[in-house]
Amino acid sequence: MKKIHPFTCKLLVLFSLTASFVACRQQQQEITYDILIKSATIVDGTGAAGYQANVYLAGDSIALIEKDTSIIHSTAKEINAAGLMLTPGFIDTHAHGDPLKTPEFKNFLAMGVTTICLGQDGFSPNHKNLQVWIDSVNQVQPAVNVAQFVGHNTLRLLSGAGYDTVPSEANLANMEKLLTQAMQAGCYGLTTGLEYTPGLYAGSSELNRLAKVVGANKGLVMSHMRNEDDAFVEGSIRELLEQGKYSPVHVSHIKVVYGKGKERAARILQLLDSARAKGIKVTADIYPYSASYTSISILFPEWAQEPNNYQQVLKTRRAELDKFLHDKITKRNGPEATLIGSGPYKGKTLAQIAQEKNKPFQQVLMDDIGPYGASGAYFVMNDELQEALLSDSHVMVCTDGSPSMHHPRSYGTFAKIIQTYVTDKKLLPLEEAVWKMSGLPAKTIGLQKRGLIKQGYKADLLLFNPSEIKEMATYEEPRQLAAGFRYVLVNGKVVKEAGNYSQSRKGKLLRKGD
Repeated sequence: MKKIHPFTCKLLVLFSLTASFVACRQQQQEITYDILIKSATIVDGTGAAGYQANVYLAGDSIALIEKDTSIIHSTAKEINAAGLMLTPGFIDTHAHGDPLKTPEFKNFLAMGVTTICLGQDGFSPNHKNLQVWIDSVNQVQPAVNVAQFVGHNTLRLLSGAGYDTVPSEANLANMEKLLTQAMQAGCYGLTTGLEYTPGLYAGSSELNRLAKVVGANKGLVMSHMRNEDDAFVEGSIRELLEQGKYSPVHVSHIKVVYGKGKERAARILQLLDSARAKGIKVTADIYPYSASYTSISILFPEWAQEPNNYQQVLKTRRAELDKFLHDKITKRNGPEATLIGSGPYKGKTLAQIAQEKNKPFQQVLMDDIGPYGASGAYFVMNDELQEALLSDSHVMVCTDGSPSMHHPRSYGTFAKIIQTYVTDKKLLPLEEAVWKMSGLPAKTIGLQKRGLIKQGYKADLLLFNPSEIKEMATYEEPRQLAAGFRYVLVNGKVVKEAGNYSQSRKGKLLRKGD
C-alpha cells in the first residue's frame, strides 16, 4: 500500500474542513426564515439598554438575531420595524377568565399580553383530575398562552375539608395528593385566597404543609393574603413568609388598604427585603389603579357568608349586620367609594343606589344585593404609596382582570404602565418597565424560553412606538380595548396587526417543565 506524505495528509484535512465550512455556509444561506422583523430597536426583557438588529423567526421561535442589519437572509414575510420597539410579549402574573368560554382574550392581546396566569385567589377549575380540564383547553387553543395554577379553596372543597377550621388528617392528605397531581399535570404552583371562604378557615399549619408540597415540586405559592388593610397587612405578609421557608412565595396584587405615602410603602418593602436577606424567595405583583375589584362578599362578616344561611342571619342578627356594614363601608371611604361592577346595579355607586331607593346604603347591601349578588370596585388605595411599591425591583405587573370584569385594569393595565409611568410620569425607564412585564415574571413563575428576546426562545413579541400606546378604558367605560400596539405575535405568528386581529388562535396551555 502506497504511503501518503504527511504534507499531503494536512492538505487533505484542510480541504475537507474547508469544504465542510463552505457547505455549512451555503446551507445557512439557503435557509428561508418565516418572518424577518427588520431594523427594530430591541428591548429584550432583561432590563438592558435597547439595541438595533434584525430578528428572524422560524416556526414558533426566534431563530436568529442579526446585529449587522446590512446582512439580509431569505424570508417569507418581512415586517419593517424601523423606529419601533421590539419587546417580549407581556406576561400577566394574575389574571382571570375561562379559556373554554372566551378563548379569544382580545382584551389581553390589545394591551400586549401574550401569556396569562390563571387559577388565582385560591380558585381553579373544579376537577379532581385537572388533566381533564387541561386537555379541553388544548383542544380549544386559546389566543394567549395560559400558565395554570391550582387553587387552595378548590382543593379544600374537592378534598372534603370544605369549611372545616381544622381539617382531618385524611382530608389534609387528600389535599396534598390533589396538589401533587395538579403540579405533575403541569401547574406552576398553588394560589391562596385567604380573604374568601373556605380559604379564610385555613391555619398556618395547613398552609405550610401545602407549601412543602409546592416546594418539593419546584413551584410557587401565590397569595391573595388574609388581610390587606393597613393595620393587618404586615401580619398577613409574615404568614406568607412562613410558607416561604418551604417554597418561593409571591404577594398577589400588593397593596395597603387605607395606607398612605412613600414611607408606608418603604416599611412594607423593608419587611420583604429582610426576608430575602434570610434566604426566602419572595416577589409581588401590582396593578396601577387606586381601586380594587372583587366580590361584594368582602364587605360582609364571616358569619354572614357560606356555609352559613344568609336568610337566617337576616332574621336573627339583622341589627348586628346593619351596624357591621355601616361601619365597614364608612371606614372604606364611604358608599361613594364602592362602584358596583356586575348585576342589575352595574355602573352605579352604593351611594347612588341608596339615594335612588331612598334607604340607607347598608340596607341596600343587606336586602337588594346580598353577599353574592355583585362584584365591585373599591376606591381604598393611595396613589403615592402604590407607585412606590410599583417601583421596587421585585414587583412585577398584573391586571387581576378578565374579559368580563367591570374595571379598567382588565383592558388597560399594561398600556397604562407605558403611557402613564414610562411616557408621562417617567417613573420607570422603558427597559425596566418591559423587564417587569416580561423577563421578571417569566423567571419568577418558571416559564421556559419565554419572557426574553433571545435566540431559541419562543417568539411571543410586540412591536410598538411607546408614544402611541394609550389606555382607553375608564371606570365609566371599562371595556375599551387599549390602542397603539402595531404588531402582537404569539408563538411566532402575527395575531394582531394594527386594529386587525387574526381569526385563528395561536396560544398554548403551558406546562411547568416543558
